[in-house]
Amino acid sequence: MIRKSLVLLAICLFMFVDHIKADDLNFQEKESPISLKIGLLPWDIVNLRIPKYSYFTIIDVETGLRFRVQRRAGSSHADVQPVTNKDTKIMKKIYSGKWSWKRRAIIVQYEDQMIAASMNGMPHGAGALKNGFPGHFCVHFYGSTTHRANNPDHAHLLMQLKARGKLDNYLDKADPYQLIQIIIIALNQEDRTIINGTISKLENQKKFYKNTSKITSITIRNISYLPLEDINELVTLEVPVEVELYKKNIGKEIKQINFILSRGNVLDRWYINDQTLLKDLEIQ
Repeated sequence: MIRKSLVLLAICLFMFVDHIKADDLNFQEKESPISLKIGLLPWDIVNLRIPKYSYFTIIDVETGLRFRVQRRAGSSHADVQPVTNKDTKIMKKIYSGKWSWKRRAIIVQYEDQMIAASMNGMPHGAGALKNGFPGHFCVHFYGSTTHRANNPDHAHLLMQLKARGKLDNYLDKADPYQLIQIIIIALNQEDRTIINGTISKLENQKKFYKNTSKITSITIRNISYLPLEDINELVTLEVPVEVELYKKNIGKEIKQINFILSRGNVLDRWYINDQTLLKDLEIQ
């Protein structure tokens, strides 16, 4: 079984993604069994290594649940289907009984390889297998793209890094504007691991997640930037951000969130202040 430690963005984030080098993503645990090596392989390699009609296992990072799938199609990412009705039921259990477009961190086990990946949980399009699954769903690897975009999806990238156990390394390098982009993605995906990684303390988790659970989507409408060279020597920063919120049983709201970010010293990583964020996100 995979160890718990392994189981355990607008333009600004895109620039951040773009300057990551392949060497930074080629992590290997030396002297560990092959079953414990999780690679972050580029899509062009995976596309050849796991051809169409191949069977593989998906392991959900959060729950540890696993199910079998078959790759049926896909050129910019893998379009896959659960193999049997039992596999479909396991996948639906991972998504708490409701199909969803939300991304989840997964590990793909193919032959003797473990590969960090990301999936959504929404049946769509055509399906060919008798499995009780009405269509197929998407599995993304490093560098793969969605049907509607030419660039990799940032939410899928964060899930891939989470699956690889390198999310903290990624957050360590984030500047304040990138960190804001990341928490917006995490709120949309309802991913508490990523949210907790961006916030300083989150002292009142129950109240925070009670409020954020009422948000169905949040997008940035406008954000004020300072040149990065102007913040290099700062340890605190306030960033006003205009967002568009959709709330359960309420609808759309345009509001301003004043993100307060801080760090211990100029060499430390940035964190978002939880109290000001909770106050601005509070939903009556």
